[in-house]
Amino acid sequence: MRIILIGFRGTGKSHIGRLLAKGLAVPFLDLDREIEARAGRPIPEIFAAEGEEGFRRREREVIATLPQGPLVVAAGGGAVLDQENVRHLRKSSRTVLLRASEAAILERIRGSNRPALTTLPLEEEVPALLAARRTAYLAAADVCLDTTAVSPGDVSRRIREILDAGTVPPGAREEGLHLLETAGIPDGDLRRVRKILGAEGEDPLTRICGVAGNPVFHSRTPALQNALFARYGLGFFSTFFQPVEIGSLMQAMHFLDLRGCAVTIPFKEQVIPHLDVVDRDAAAIGAVNTVVQCGGELTGYNTDWLGIRGPLEHLEGARAVLVGAGGAAAAAAHAMVSLRMEVTILNRSPDRARQLADRFGCAHGPLSDIERLKPDVVVHATPVGMHPDRGMAVPARALRAGMTVFDMVYTPPETPLIRAARAAGCRVIPGTEMFIHQAREQFRYLTGILPGEGEVRGIVES
Repeated sequence: MRIILIGFRGTGKSHIGRLLAKGLAVPFLDLDREIEARAGRPIPEIFAAEGEEGFRRREREVIATLPQGPLVVAAGGGAVLDQENVRHLRKSSRTVLLRASEAAILERIRGSNRPALTTLPLEEEVPALLAARRTAYLAAADVCLDTTAVSPGDVSRRIREILDAGTVPPGAREEGLHLLETAGIPDGDLRRVRKILGAEGEDPLTRICGVAGNPVFHSRTPALQNALFARYGLGFFSTFFQPVEIGSLMQAMHFLDLRGCAVTIPFKEQVIPHLDVVDRDAAAIGAVNTVVQCGGELTGYNTDWLGIRGPLEHLEGARAVLVGAGGAAAAAAHAMVSLRMEVTILNRSPDRARQLADRFGCAHGPLSDIERLKPDVVVHATPVGMHPDRGMAVPARALRAGMTVFDMVYTPPETPLIRAARAAGCRVIPGTEMFIHQAREQFRYLTGILPGEGEVRGIVES
């Protein structure tokens, strides 16, 4: 197996990597040293002659040609910021994120001749870069270990233990599985999880994730994720979680070191108190639809707004109406405001429309205003029209040729609103587009890899 050590400089990748390779009796490769060997000059000279862009180009070339066999690789601190690198490093490998406190990193790298990456003094550059890289590091990691107060030898031994038996101690395993049994996981998938955690013919480092909701078994997320895991050579397995309440599942995630989960109705708001960190966009929206665990820390993100923003990106600055005032509408408002649209939020309850509009600095009004406003874009963010409902929250008389209508409902693929909009000569964006765009971003948070739009669409529509 190929082991990739990632993380910021000063976390011990090279020292620990050498010890780990020796303990496993496999070759060791330091990515920076390999770049220097191929360039015939040290890294400071590469930066001086070619700048950071030239260094990153050389880094990509080396990573693309790394051998696949048994090997330990110490990757550069910025390697996983590049999508091409992540795809190569992740394939048929296990990635270990080494972390350390800012104080420990500063102490270890002070006096280094490594070129600065910003104009900031070192004491400011380190925390700034750590913050900027945090999401990329967490996403690309299978295992997270803190090296602040642990010797390189002990870290190396811990990695070897994890490779042999996984990350879950035996005592935590049984308690976690007991909690998972109450989380509504299908029986067949629960048996697979037990085999993984017990290393019964399975790789104990297979990362377990899924989608949490109630009801949830209609979700296409596990099938999509499992297809992508296979395509990218990732040791992951995705399943369904249908708990009565989200707290027990979050506990099970801690005990069993589950990688993470997509979160859907009714848990997007309820999950927040159980998380250690909530991303800035998720906090602004007030909902989390993606939870990622690394090193016992649960981080919450929201990709719904990205699923809305992607299909609307070409309409930046348009006059828009958002129909709805619930959680889905909050994600839509965040996306539309980020595109500098002139947004008016309409709802059957004008007071709820006002409350949401006040949060995002939008205009508001009753649903009856839609005909008067004559917007360029209509985004529908209510459950009306979701199977088996056949209603329309947007009246057909408000639809006109040339208008763009985005219905966030994706079951059925052609909702009554989409059908009526097409008949009126509108440009339509079905809810499946939102699912595709948000699922891409969700996969990136879980694995570090952003799959292609066409790639995801092909799997969803097959």
